[in-house]
Amino acid sequence: MSGIITVGLDLAKNVFPVHVADGARRAVVRKKLRQ
Repeated sequence: MSGIITVGLDLAKNVFPVHVADGARRAVVRKKLRQ
């Protein structure tokens, strides 16, 4: 399975860390988004 299955988003801060993992739980995307 190589599709994206998990997306994490923390909304409690001024910068929103976004993490996306694939089926093998490897990080695919790690970004910091500002408000």
